[in-house]
Amino acid sequence: MAIAHVPLLCRNCLEGADGYGGSYQVNLDDEEALELGGVELIRAAMRKAARQLGWKVTKIGRAGIRYGTMVVVQDVRDVPKEHQAVVNHAMNDRMRAALHKVWSEQAPAPDQRGSVALMTQEGPVTLSEGLG
Repeated sequence: MAIAHVPLLCRNCLEGADGYGGSYQVNLDDEEALELGGVELIRAAMRKAARQLGWKVTKIGRAGIRYGTMVVVQDVRDVPKEHQAVVNHAMNDRMRAALHKVWSEQAPAPDQRGSVALMTQEGPVTLSEGLG
């Protein structure tokens, strides 16, 4: 399972940040999460995949939340100076997108790299992609 997560994590990395500041969130129905081995196994696989990319991670795994099961990994390494502008800009974009949702502005919110909307447009990643 960890091997399959590596390309997904890579797709979420910020362009121009050399892998720093990445994060990835998986949302599943509770039944799907159990079929995959449960939240602890999914969390461990995501953590292992993130460490293969050199990330120092913080992770969250919650089963039975309002909309199912959620598992998140986030790279918390100190960002080198040459990548700080890119990471800071991405964080500002994420905050703007979140505030946009809260304020319910009429225009559509900008797509965020790694967002559900953007990854849905990219299409699914197969297990063979993760192994290749």
